[in-house]
Amino acid sequence: MPEANDQPLHTDAETGVQHALQAPRIVIDELRPCVDGGRFPVKAVVGQPLQLSATIFIDGHDQLAARVLWSLPGDDTVSLPLQAMGNDHWQAEFTPPVTGVHRYAVEAWLDVWGSFRAELQKKHAAGQPLRLEIEEGRALVLAAAWENREDAALAGLAHKLPVLDDASALPLLLSEQTSALMHRHQARRFVNRSATVVVDVERLRAGYASWYELFPRSQSDSPQRHGRFDDVISRLPAIQAMGFDVLYFPPIHPIGDKNRKGRNNRLRAEPGDPGSPYAIGNADGGHDAVHRELGGIQGFRRLRAACEDHGLELALDFAVQCSPDHPWLAEHPGWFSWRPDGSIRYAENPPKKYEDIVNVDFYAEEAQPDLWLALRDIVEFWIGEGVRLFRVDNPHTKPLPFWQWLIADIRSRYPDAVFLAEAFTRPAMMSRLAKVGFGQSYTYFTWRNNKFELTQYLHELTTAPMVDYYRPHFFVNTPDINPHFLQTSGRAGFLIRAALAATTAGLWGVYSGFELCESAALPGREEYLDSEKYQIKPRDWRAPGNIIREISRLNHIRRNNACLQSQRGLCFYNAWNEAVIYYGKPAPDRSHRVLTLVSLDPHQVQETWFEAPLWEFGLADDGVLEVEDLMNGARFLWRGKHQHWRFDPHHGLPFAVLRVQPLEEQS
Repeated sequence: MPEANDQPLHTDAETGVQHALQAPRIVIDELRPCVDGGRFPVKAVVGQPLQLSATIFIDGHDQLAARVLWSLPGDDTVSLPLQAMGNDHWQAEFTPPVTGVHRYAVEAWLDVWGSFRAELQKKHAAGQPLRLEIEEGRALVLAAAWENREDAALAGLAHKLPVLDDASALPLLLSEQTSALMHRHQARRFVNRSATVVVDVERLRAGYASWYELFPRSQSDSPQRHGRFDDVISRLPAIQAMGFDVLYFPPIHPIGDKNRKGRNNRLRAEPGDPGSPYAIGNADGGHDAVHRELGGIQGFRRLRAACEDHGLELALDFAVQCSPDHPWLAEHPGWFSWRPDGSIRYAENPPKKYEDIVNVDFYAEEAQPDLWLALRDIVEFWIGEGVRLFRVDNPHTKPLPFWQWLIADIRSRYPDAVFLAEAFTRPAMMSRLAKVGFGQSYTYFTWRNNKFELTQYLHELTTAPMVDYYRPHFFVNTPDINPHFLQTSGRAGFLIRAALAATTAGLWGVYSGFELCESAALPGREEYLDSEKYQIKPRDWRAPGNIIREISRLNHIRRNNACLQSQRGLCFYNAWNEAVIYYGKPAPDRSHRVLTLVSLDPHQVQETWFEAPLWEFGLADDGVLEVEDLMNGARFLWRGKHQHWRFDPHHGLPFAVLRVQPLEEQS
């Protein structure tokens, strides 16, 4: 990252030497967190610690001091010292206390007293004469006292030192009290300050939440009866009891009739087929209207109030697409691209085709800027209805400048608004969407199944540079994605994926039916048979074999262990079985760790030897750890470094979540 006062090279000798004399002597490099050299904001969450670091050095052997200057929203600035960690690496930790746009910079200077004291200690230890060094120390104290005459303690020291002999002055010059005084008041030489880094601090739910997705129309007792928001209200206690805190709906707007899809994505709908909710708009309205059969806007408002009573926040889908019946086609035909024969192209994502959907043209002449403003106003409309969480459908198929503008515009007035990017596309595009403003992002987690794939991908998401701007949201399934792993793994496979998602990412979610282990698929495809996108699908929520109890327990564990509320801090450990992945996260105060062992084999019994991380607590290889199995409450001891676990996917859990800490008698 370039320093704030770097100077270009010059060929003119006289000009060049003046620039060189003014150039910073102290190097501040490799600031972290910092995204693309400061081009995009760092992402942080209020109340969660942020690790700050930099490489700082100077020529020679002089000592340095450094600090972070952290500017809070408004005019307040916090100064906190950076600690030298060795090999020119400096580090600090800061916990943002409020949401909003924060800024930080690193400042470093020559530590004159520290350099003097270090040299004095070395020479004293070597038995060298110290007369001149002690005189230098007296002079430094006198100069500091003269510049800071209001400090009585420093004035007293300056008065005392000159009358002491060298033998009496030496311990005073080496004392910690003198060092503290001098560090507080000494002149700072060769001060250098880095460029400023912007940090976007969002509310806790931007980084930690458990999402539950459902189709409101399926909250019914019959495929022939369209569910309503009032039916969803009756489901809220069960969703709350599972530990979810966000309830997410696919689009709730009027559904088009033209080219309406039938069951299983058939091109022709039969009478009574409800159509895909992603085909937005009909004569009743568009993106700011509510599907009549759901209960209209009044039904939505009753549901929103009921969600608040149950501690649930509503998230809505923002899908920038229209049915051929959307009012915009008649009111604003210039917002769309028309073919020479007067027809309009329907949406495609080869090999998938969406004949019931047409897309807007962001750069059509009449769309600039009216379409952009209209879409912004839709988001603001739903914010006015109490919504602050938006899952955005396929944002990678819309212009990046649009998202950067819209999200910045909305969050300038509603800083608690959070946008989730549903983008399964190229890595560069997924990363850029996060950088331009999306606070949460879908991932490739769904398609990472073996130990190598998971370890590699989780390491990428939880370390720099991605950890500083990309918040992964691990949905274990979606209405569009019925993963091959779940199609063949049975109940144990659903438990495996739930455990992996809930214990690695701060954000995870399930699409309803996951808790019932639904896996019937269209042959050879990652799509559900009898997909809920095209039909009403009532369920028996007490069906045998469900994993409701296990999901509830995982969410309870997340809520009671702060280290599981972020993707940060993930560390992998040795387990000597390629079918078992083993990782952990430290508690914020480092007093304990939450360790997770997961068998990735849903069919066979697996056993493994693994390493208990005694070294994390400063214990020898024969140390003892207290262990609590957080899934069943069992407590026991691990004695020594090598431990063993057995997983039976048919008669128990294929995973273990364990809280470990040193045995008290060792401390």
